[in-house]
Amino acid sequence: MRYSAVIFDLFGTLIDNFSRAEYEGVFGEMADILSVPPDEFLQSWVDSFNQRATGVFPTTEDAIRHLSLKLNSQVTDAQVEQAARVRLDYTKRSINPRSGVTETLNHLRSAGYKTGLISDCTCEITNVWDSTAFAMLFDVTVFSCEAGVKKPDPRIYGMATDQLGVEPKDCLYIGDGSSQELTGASNVGMYPVLIRVPDESIDTYHIDREDWNGPVISSLQEVLNLLK
Repeated sequence: MRYSAVIFDLFGTLIDNFSRAEYEGVFGEMADILSVPPDEFLQSWVDSFNQRATGVFPTTEDAIRHLSLKLNSQVTDAQVEQAARVRLDYTKRSINPRSGVTETLNHLRSAGYKTGLISDCTCEITNVWDSTAFAMLFDVTVFSCEAGVKKPDPRIYGMATDQLGVEPKDCLYIGDGSSQELTGASNVGMYPVLIRVPDESIDTYHIDREDWNGPVISSLQEVLNLLK
């Protein structure tokens, strides 16, 4: 089967998912700055993912203010800005390509394949994206917080294929199965493949990861074999 484009997920695919222990530590630090209960603040942050991932809160500061008010805490602008910096710094530390990712993406592009990214993410990712190693590796990037919809909504896949100028049937989709993304990709006509890295820590956050009975790879380099 011949494909003309490969579209990737970000978290759990190109980079590691957030470490639960580190994630909780970051939000403990933010809660301390904001003088809010850490467990309640973390749970409120997790519960607000759909809103944050679809751009309801355009900035980290907006989300912090909203959740602080929900916790009946009156926070100052200085507290909000300091907590937002902690969150952004953590995001910067987290966007590190897994082994072989950069080489694989460069190989695909040099071989003539179009490359795309569809990520369910919040504004912290888009704020730092241009300074990451990924910035020049994709022909098209679609971030849910900018698109206003998230996976598995068919519209977000259509945004990527429309911008790439390809049909869904000509696209290989690679993801870790969070947000029911593989089923979503299949429903629009793409060929989805699950990536499951053998040494991935069990101490990571996954959002609505689906059971998958389709094709599976264990490293991104295996994508090249799928295209032969």
